Amino acid sequence: MVVLPHPLISLLLLATVPFARARNTATGTREVAAAAATAVTSSPTSSVKGKVFDRFVVVWLENTDYDKSIGDPNFSALAKKGITLSNYNAVTHPSEPNYIASIGGDYFGINDDEFHAIPSNVSSIVDLLEDKNISWGSYQEDMPYSGFEGFAYVNQANGRNDYVRKHNPAVMFDSVANNAERLSRIKNLTQFHADLDANKLPQWMFITPNMTSDGHDTSVTTAGQWTSDFLTPLLKNKNFMNNTLVLVTWDENHTYTQKNRVLGILLGDAVPADLIGSVDNSIYSHYSEISTVEANWGLHTLGRYDVGANVFAFVGKQTGDSIRNWTGTPSFDAMYFNQSYPGPLNAKPAGPWPEPNTAATINGRTVLPAIVSKWDTFSKTTPYGTGIEIADGQHPAVQIQKSSISSTTGSSSASAASTTKASRARKRSESQPGSLFAAAIGVAMAAIVGVGV
Repeated sequence: MVVLPHPLISLLLLATVPFARARNTATGTREVAAAAATAVTSSPTSSVKGKVFDRFVVVWLENTDYDKSIGDPNFSALAKKGITLSNYNAVTHPSEPNYIASIGGDYFGINDDEFHAIPSNVSSIVDLLEDKNISWGSYQEDMPYSGFEGFAYVNQANGRNDYVRKHNPAVMFDSVANNAERLSRIKNLTQFHADLDANKLPQWMFITPNMTSDGHDTSVTTAGQWTSDFLTPLLKNKNFMNNTLVLVTWDENHTYTQKNRVLGILLGDAVPADLIGSVDNSIYSHYSEISTVEANWGLHTLGRYDVGANVFAFVGKQTGDSIRNWTGTPSFDAMYFNQSYPGPLNAKPAGPWPEPNTAATINGRTVLPAIVSKWDTFSKTTPYGTGIEIADGQHPAVQIQKSSISSTTGSSSASAASTTKASRARKRSESQPGSLFAAAIGVAMAAIVGVGV
């Protein structure tokens, strides 16, 4: 079996440090009003040119099967204005792990919608963007104030679900939540309109409607109407349409027994005119949101599943990232992505925090040096390859040697894929999550994460 090095204990202890901070989690009316009175909101801007787009906007909706989404008149009309991603996949169930995966490159075994806080030594796309001085922001409909960290906030008039933490990925990373300036960039959707009018929108945005608007507590019809009402005027707004690429997608499908395929729609003036109304059947996932941004701005990577994710085809055509075929086992058709694999934040913790593949290179993009410095001394193995493959609960990842898959190009690389498969085969028998030592570490880390929650 794989024996984890003792220095991992230091990493375990390091993860405890952030939890001494008091969190802004109170949801009572008075407490929220008091916190809101002193909450800081910031709207930094930047103008870093991208290879294909200069602004990336993600709008996430809730729990809808592909056929239901594309069959809605509003979403069908939006699809005709852009590119339909017909093979876009969520990565597990339920909602929360998908949101975390979309900016963290993994969901760390999460299989529930509970209060989770990712330790500050685990990086996200925020670290990659700031490394290149690219502004970012998150807009959450009905969030009570900027930087709110509570589990939920209901409609004060009728008691309906409004804002929920589980749909706010950035706030769940302590590398963001423990940084006051970063926390100030997570704000109510009303601030989006203020930033738009003031021409102060960031270059990367994550937008979450409330539980009514996103279809979670209502229907695809409600979500379609909200999305159309929100985006249609923006697609004509000169402050918004500034070489902008918009992705509209869903966290997960509704029918858990089906493959976890969801609709993706690419919109904006960054979409080439000859591709408007087209359909792209390439294999994508929530990790493609990260890889596409990395490719566009030449960012470093997280060294996780972002490395093994296709870049949106029309973007990759300009960045040199060709569409790659599925390299995992079993075949892509046999993968359903409807169950979480074991991990430190699973309801039944198993295994330590997975180490990034610090040696990975994809089309010249290397892992963020700060990530390498944090993780490279702990172990020579990782669950992340560079091929197009994603683990799930039925097919959990196995450890491979970092050095054996140190580089590949943007084009499909048979040698890299075969090397990855061979390395996984060698390690399969020694890296199952049943290791007692790994399980003990996983339980300990899960307990640490729970402190202060």
